[in-house]
Amino acid sequence: MSSTSEHVDVLIVGAGLSGVGAAYHLQKAFPWRTYVILEMREAIGGTWDLFRYPGIRSDSDMFTLGYRFRPWLGDKAIADGPSILSYVRETAAENGIDKQIRYRHRVVRAEWSSRENLWTVTAEHDGETVTMTASFLFSCSGYYRYDQGYTPEFPGRERFSGPIVHPQHWPEQLEVAGKRVVIIGSGATAVTLGPALVEQGAQVSMLQRSPSYIISMPARDAVADRLRRILPARAAYALARAKNVALSTAMYQFSQRYPQRMRGWIRGLQQRWLPPGYDIDTHFNPRYNPWDQRLCLVPNNDLFRAIRHGKLEMVTDSIETFTESGLRLASGRELDADIVITATGLNLTVFGGVDLVVDGATIGLPDSMAYKAMMLSDVPNFAFVIGYTNASWTLKADLVCEYVVRLLRHMDAHGYAKATPVRDESVGTAPFLNFEPGYVLRALDILPKQGDRAPWTLRQNYLRDLPTLRYGKVTDTAMRFESAAE
Repeated sequence: MSSTSEHVDVLIVGAGLSGVGAAYHLQKAFPWRTYVILEMREAIGGTWDLFRYPGIRSDSDMFTLGYRFRPWLGDKAIADGPSILSYVRETAAENGIDKQIRYRHRVVRAEWSSRENLWTVTAEHDGETVTMTASFLFSCSGYYRYDQGYTPEFPGRERFSGPIVHPQHWPEQLEVAGKRVVIIGSGATAVTLGPALVEQGAQVSMLQRSPSYIISMPARDAVADRLRRILPARAAYALARAKNVALSTAMYQFSQRYPQRMRGWIRGLQQRWLPPGYDIDTHFNPRYNPWDQRLCLVPNNDLFRAIRHGKLEMVTDSIETFTESGLRLASGRELDADIVITATGLNLTVFGGVDLVVDGATIGLPDSMAYKAMMLSDVPNFAFVIGYTNASWTLKADLVCEYVVRLLRHMDAHGYAKATPVRDESVGTAPFLNFEPGYVLRALDILPKQGDRAPWTLRQNYLRDLPTLRYGKVTDTAMRFESAAE
């Protein structure tokens, strides 16, 4: 069945951190504009509502993961998932955004008509097909599949007698106290889960095929705490945010320019955190340079403390096969387990898997090019949010939302109905993300491209994007504006 279509000025896809932020910026700038958020799940929060595994937390500090417009007032800079979820939901409720969300609406198709200058968006809702029209389409759906995490094919997994759990689908009742738990993985999820399961009484082995860079930082931000004591909340938040932006940018740039020095610095820290004589070369010495993949942050040394106390063992090896009682490794070692957790990554999807169609032609995303890493070549009145890989997601989301507001203001001021990035064929191509984790490499063939020059380049640098997206002109040779009559 199909329901009757309705029209809104802006249709936002996704009610997570990005979607709520987008709604705030739009209604603040244009209180007269109509908008709706279509959310495929049953609740606000996106990532922070989906993931329920023990210890889930941010891997960015909350002074940059929080919205620019709403200070984070929590006591921890590295916050737990429920606290972040409350922050997002409170932001939506305080601003009436929650009233504009349609839940259980999975957007499957969006068709642009240049004759009408409209998007017709098709969504599935409780067995029915719902259609809406919108003048502007804003995708805030993230970049990974919510219904399925990534698990490689492991030989013999059907032989294992215990539960095998992916963190993206954590069971409500999973008793780990007194159990031997093997976590397969070395990324942010694995290093979060390990200490959390130790706290619940498990004996944990973290099995990694190759190491990641892992560093500790205080759960509380001492500078931010001092600022809060002497300044109003908003001013203290802005200064703490600026300080953390500067520090994270400096660390990334130093890593890119002097990778061996950064590697040595990280190793020196780990030598202080780990037991004397610990085999750092095997378990904490990645094959890649710092920030070729995202650094893993642990608060207050929790992972290293668990290792020192003998509650968590790092195992660096490959899996030969699952057995009835655990895993047999390539080295011949038998690793016993009552529970196996596959913290093996994500499956990427672009714009929630929506089919984009412009004037009857389906847009092949690998053949398109990203404009300012937030719009697509030859796709009118469409923007998307994909956050930074080397910094907080929300830093980029805020900038994209501010740019969309300025773009719409420019269109209003000049009577334009349509804004389309048009690619010059002389612009060379490059992969959209110059980043090497497995979930990105597996998805390069479904992502759009970036170009070899502005405005088609993706800069993983907030301080360089800031003047362009917040203050720079919205007019350039690549952006084509048209009025309704054209």
